[in-house]
Amino acid sequence: MTIPYIYWTSTTLLSLLYFASAGLYLAKGDFVRKAQSDLGYSAPFLVPFMIVVKLVGPIVILWHFNVELSDLAYAGIFYHLVLSGMAHLGVGKPKGAVPAALGIIFLAASFATQNAVRELQSPYAPVSTVFKAPLN
Repeated sequence: MTIPYIYWTSTTLLSLLYFASAGLYLAKGDFVRKAQSDLGYSAPFLVPFMIVVKLVGPIVILWHFNVELSDLAYAGIFYHLVLSGMAHLGVGKPKGAVPAALGIIFLAASFATQNAVRELQSPYAPVSTVFKAPLN
């Protein structure tokens, strides 16, 4: 009974993390470009692309209209979070990796519990088993 709560809480928190990040990219563009430049990235080209990714990924997971796209969004978010955390750690800014670490926790919980909640089942997520009382 708690699995739906775990799924929806983790998925909501992951989505809020990404929507807040996209909002930061939109509202504080100069700050984000400088921060990305400090990490060694070409910010003028990366920022517009990341705004789209940070909005579309969670929407695809929340909407879940296509299993393949949803699984692709989970994979893309996973790689983004790992690379983001590694980039912050690589330049000696471990505090910057905290949102990525939290995001990985939310992502893992959401992905692992999605088949128990969603009608469209992912072939890559753990299979949901329902125990039924034996018929006498």
